Amino acid sequence: MNLHSHTVLLTPQQAAKLRVLLQERGFEFETKPYTIFSAKKDRLNVAVYEKGPKLLLQGRGIEDFITFILEPEVTGQALLGYDEVHAPELFEPHFGVDESGKGDFLGPLVIAGVYTDERLAKKFQELGIRDSKGIGSDKKIRELAAAIKGSQAPWDRIVITPQKYNQLYEKIGNLNTLLAWGHARVLENLCAKVPGCPRALSDKFANERVLQRALLEKGKKLQLTQRTKAESDYAVAAASILAREGFIDWLEQRGRELNVVLAKGVSAKVKTTASQLAQAHGVTILPTIAKMHFKTANEVMIDTR
Repeated sequence: MNLHSHTVLLTPQQAAKLRVLLQERGFEFETKPYTIFSAKKDRLNVAVYEKGPKLLLQGRGIEDFITFILEPEVTGQALLGYDEVHAPELFEPHFGVDESGKGDFLGPLVIAGVYTDERLAKKFQELGIRDSKGIGSDKKIRELAAAIKGSQAPWDRIVITPQKYNQLYEKIGNLNTLLAWGHARVLENLCAKVPGCPRALSDKFANERVLQRALLEKGKKLQLTQRTKAESDYAVAAASILAREGFIDWLEQRGRELNVVLAKGVSAKVKTTASQLAQAHGVTILPTIAKMHFKTANEVMIDTR
């Protein structure tokens, strides 16, 4: 199969067992953000992320590692190469939707959706399309986003700029309702592009009725499913990458305009950057670059008085 990357959900017990096996086989461990542990040997990188826990394999020798170590000694399941048997729904026609920027103080909220069928799911499998949260490089995000677009898969994306986001949040007053509005808009646009698509899948971010109520005319005809860990689906993973691309592109462009690097997340660095911009341009700049319901916004306003 010549895999370039592979993700697997583990139990905490399986993650602990994998750590021991890596230690026994001479893997070198290193510290990476959001991981329980990360290790490498030769050209194979192994990272187990806190959320899940989820294992991400990257580099060379992935197939052998899965076949001879992961499946027989950790998971006890022979799944590699049998996706169509164990998860046929991955290859059936459907839309996948995901968002980026929800937890970032600076920048927009971006929601994207992608259509897949058997041909496209297999293509995404070959390309190594996976959840954007497991991709640490903006360059890699852009490479995979270009590959998704090059596959001719129908897709759609909306970028809710901070200014628009703040207006909507003030009007709606609830992030999950705002997310549902964005998901519904993307699904409506996708339905226009692929009218015969029967269903849609998104990560579970609220009670299903919240998104069901937000669906528009065409979207109401879809069989809608929300579930946790939906990014294991090829369509949702592709959507997560396109959403992330839209988010980092906006940050980069707006940063160039302001001659500053707009960082991701809600770190002290992010707060410092926002404070410097508020001091240089006045606090009125904040609603144009940041999500004002974040606690950080109030802290920045106090700092610049």
